Amino acid sequence: MTSRNGSKTIDTRRLAILIDADNAQPSVIGGLLDEVAKYGTASVRRIYGDFTSTQQSGWKKVLLQHSIQPMQQFAYTSGKNATDSTLIIDAMDLMYTGRFDGFCLVSSDSDFTRLAQRLREEGLTVYGFGERKTPDAFVQACDKFVYTEVLRAEPVPTPVAKKSASKGVAKKATPTPQVQPAKAQAAGVTPASTPTSVPVDLIRQAIDQASDESGWANLGAVGNYLNKVRPDFDPRLYGKKKLSDLLKMHPAAFRLEERAAPDGQGKVVFVALAG
Repeated sequence: MTSRNGSKTIDTRRLAILIDADNAQPSVIGGLLDEVAKYGTASVRRIYGDFTSTQQSGWKKVLLQHSIQPMQQFAYTSGKNATDSTLIIDAMDLMYTGRFDGFCLVSSDSDFTRLAQRLREEGLTVYGFGERKTPDAFVQACDKFVYTEVLRAEPVPTPVAKKSASKGVAKKATPTPQVQPAKAQAAGVTPASTPTSVPVDLIRQAIDQASDESGWANLGAVGNYLNKVRPDFDPRLYGKKKLSDLLKMHPAAFRLEERAAPDGQGKVVFVALAG
């Protein structure tokens, strides 16, 4: 079977989303599906787990809302995870149909490392989604890995206390601020799950590899190199949505320049090392 994803556009690329309910949270599904839409169309959406268990009760509403097919898997033996085996078997069955251009594996479990490797050997693109605790072996086995902490919904703002008829204006509540991982760096707060600093040296290396003789590199090529070297690289982990915004945070290290696109349509961003 040859690669089927090289010449297709995002709109025509067919993806299969396979979710390990034991190692994923319902709160990330909305953001996860939005993220998957950047890479293609989710033709298959399946989730695996024992939904007779009270631990999986939170999934019911989410599955109905997002049209995700639950694949019931009873725990045959205590301490043994039959869910992983079922997901892997289904992934291989779907792979051999030849209908898909890529797979989205949603889990923080290293048991899916070999599955990701096998799918890539078949010429398919593998997108991994998991928490920051995901073992590096699984992260590196994917073409692209997204930490689900950056996909969680924004917290609901705390309403301002209304005026009291007898005591005038009531004091505003001062709850402990909840900073989302994707906003942490911008807000000056660094949660335990968020990297403490931008990998400047890695970005320098990417620019050096992608640059021409003048030292300038297409920002898209830089981003592609970063994803190949570090599948889990994501500007959102450092409080920025785009790589260009992240580089603008370090004017002493990087220079950015907009140029007209070759076809005359729009602009192309180039980057070079400062100094």
